Amino acid sequence: MTESRLLKVDLLPGTLDLLILKTLLLGPRHGYGIAQHIQRLSAETLRVEEGSLYPALQRLRVRGFVTAAWKLTPTRRRARYYRITRAGRRQLEQELSAFEQVIAALRSVLHPA
Repeated sequence: MTESRLLKVDLLPGTLDLLILKTLLLGPRHGYGIAQHIQRLSAETLRVEEGSLYPALQRLRVRGFVTAAWKLTPTRRRARYYRITRAGRRQLEQELSAFEQVIAALRSVLHPA
C-alpha cells in the first residue's frame, strides 16, 4: 500500500492496551515486534507509533499486567521483551468484554434495526 493510500486511524481510548495484551498472549515480544504484529494483522490499517507504544508498555508494566526483561533479538540486538502476566490476562478478559459491549452499542446506533 502506498503512503498516499494509508489511512490514519485514531484508536479509542484504552484500545492500544487491549491490542498489546492480546498480542502478548502469543508469547513474549519486543516493542517493535508488537507494533509489527498489530500492523500486519490489521492489514496495515493500524500503525502504532513509538511515542504511543512505549508509554503504554510502561503503564502496563507499572500496573503489573506485563513484565519486561532484556534479551537478544534473532539479529543479536539487545531489546526489552514483554510478557503478559496472570493479572494481565484477567485485565485482557475484562477489557475485551467492555470493548465488545462498546462495539455492539456502536452497531446499534450506526445500523438500527
